[in-house]
Formats: sequence, C-alpha cells, structure tokens
Amino acid sequence: MRSYIGGNQAVSATDFVELALGTPVELWLGVDGESELERAARLDAARDILAENPHLPDDAIRIAAAAIEEHVPELFNVVPLTRPVRRSRRVRKEAVA
Repeated sequence: MRSYIGGNQAVSATDFVELALGTPVELWLGVDGESELERAARLDAARDILAENPHLPDDAIRIAAAAIEEHVPELFNVVPLTRPVRRSRRVRKEAVA
C-alpha cells in the first residue's frame, strides 16, 4: 500500500514528518558535524519559517501526539516484572534460630 500526502509519496517515517511539516527534519534537528556557520544559517532559516508560520509548533505537536496514539501503544505493551517479597531482618533471624 502506498501513502500519499498532498500528492507526494511518503515511503518512510521521515518522509511523513517532512511532508506533514513542509520542511526537512534536519532543519529543526540539525546534522552531525555541521559547522557553526551552517548551524547559524539553519537556525536563521528556522526562525524565518516560524515567523511566517507561527502555528507550526502546535501543528508539529499535534502530529506527534496523533502518531504516538496510533502507533506507539504496541511498543509499551509490556508485562511488569514481579519483585520477590523481602523479609525483614527480624523475620530472617527468627527463621535461622
């Protein structure tokens, strides 16, 4: 099954995020090894985008929350481990005596 957002095919989770936000993920998260000049340019571009689109952070949070609600519960389907009951020192001493 193919998924399309606004006429663009989304193949990976990153594609979904980029298409939903309208910007590449790297713009917000940065990349390993970027120089100070690259970082400054990236942050400047991000500030410009946020100035033109002030509701973008709310939209991003809404998208993330919806994705978590839809896909993450199976990741948290865990069985809690039981802990053995600890006996107090007095109970242990009485058991030894």
